[in-house]
Amino acid sequence: MERSAVKQQQPPAAAKSRNLPWVEKYRPQTLNDLISHQDILSTIQKFISEDRLPHLLLYGPPGTGKTSTILACAKQLYKDKEFGSMVLELNASDDRGIDIVRGPILSFASTRTIFKKGFKLVILDEADAMTQDAQNALRRVIEKFTENTRFCLICNYLSKIIPALQSRCTRFRFGPLTPELMVPRLQHVVEEENVDISEDGMKALITLSSGDMRRGLNILQSTNMAFGKVTEETVYTCTGHPLKSDIANILDWMLNQDFTTAYKNIMELKTLKGLALHDILTEIHLFVHRVDFPSSVRIHLLTKMADIEYRLSLGTNEKIQLSSLIAAFQVTRDLIVAQA
Repeated sequence: MERSAVKQQQPPAAAKSRNLPWVEKYRPQTLNDLISHQDILSTIQKFISEDRLPHLLLYGPPGTGKTSTILACAKQLYKDKEFGSMVLELNASDDRGIDIVRGPILSFASTRTIFKKGFKLVILDEADAMTQDAQNALRRVIEKFTENTRFCLICNYLSKIIPALQSRCTRFRFGPLTPELMVPRLQHVVEEENVDISEDGMKALITLSSGDMRRGLNILQSTNMAFGKVTEETVYTCTGHPLKSDIANILDWMLNQDFTTAYKNIMELKTLKGLALHDILTEIHLFVHRVDFPSSVRIHLLTKMADIEYRLSLGTNEKIQLSSLIAAFQVTRDLIVAQA
């Protein structure tokens, strides 16, 4: 009877792992599973093996392995049974005002562990979202309970952490992942999930994820589920990003057609493919660096594009900004003709 009950309980676990997003399903479980920043990992590994873990501050862009690193450390430090009582993990979605620092964090840090040697671990993910008051209160808590608690702060922007907290921690910067590191990991997921992927599809994935492993896996999963085949076109279509051919057409229209025709064609393309002007601008910016414009013309064009990007970030009208972009290119064309 017990055996049959066990058998009945097994499928949900398999189903659970099948339904997991790939980001969680393939999250590294140990420090050895992590693919990047080997110098940082070896340093942290040394701290753990010598039992001299300091307070840590891990910062850098999203999807570069900060949370995975500290969770892998915690799993190495504590057994499954004691994980709950020895590790406190708080995210930005949890309330983290000054009351939380004075309440749960303070009570967790101040209670000593009976029967167990070692220290407790407090992980504050997305610490740059903490208020100034909470960070100031945390400063005192870190100092007071260093004997039996270690703190690990994780953030994207180091400038949002007050200097007093920075000086109490050992800082590690996690940079964006290089394509050489990302491709083998994505290849592993592709093989495990039997994904039909082309070579240009993999290149598009790497380009669009720009060093963010989480973003790369999410694009891979959503493209696979939406189209069943991962190619350059399906990746760009799934993310709503303009194709290289679209950008080539837009540039051709802006430099070779009159204003009205260029505006009409680009608006039609934008509506048809649901493109955002910000994405078009980013792609065109890369192109401007590659084209052999005279330096004075290029400087003029890049300045205009920077202004348009800034105005877009303030939530201005896309149609007016598109007109401004076309105008900038038309002026550029006239300057080139005048210089020739």
